[in-house]
Amino acid sequence: MTKYVENVNEYLSKMKIKQNYVSKKSGIDTKKLSRILTGKQDATGNDMMAIATALGKSVEFFWNEDIAVPDIASFDNERIAFYAGSPMGKQEKMAALLLNFMENIDEVLSAKSRFEQSL
Repeated sequence: MTKYVENVNEYLSKMKIKQNYVSKKSGIDTKKLSRILTGKQDATGNDMMAIATALGKSVEFFWNEDIAVPDIASFDNERIAFYAGSPMGKQEKMAALLLNFMENIDEVLSAKSRFEQSL
C-alpha cells in the first residue's frame, strides 16, 4: 500500500468521511475505490487527483510523510456539515438552512406531532 493510500485512509478515518461520499464526489465507482483504499488495486494519477479533489486537498498533501488532520471536534457546526471543504456559493446558503434546521429539530418534530394529533 502506498503512502498516498495510507494517508487517505487515515484522513477518512479521523475526519469520519465515508467511502461512499468520496465515491460520489470523485466519480470513482465504489467498488474500485474500495479496492484502491485496501491496496488491492493501484490508483492512477487521475484517481489520486479525483480523490484529493473530492476531499478538498491536493495530491501532494496525501504524499507527505506525516499529514496534519484537523480535530473535527474543534469544527464549528457549519464546517461539520461540509467537512470535506469550506462551503461556497449556494452551499453556504444550504449550510445555513441545514444548521438552522438542526438547531430547531426538536421544535419541528414537536410541531409535527401536534399537527398529526389534531387530525
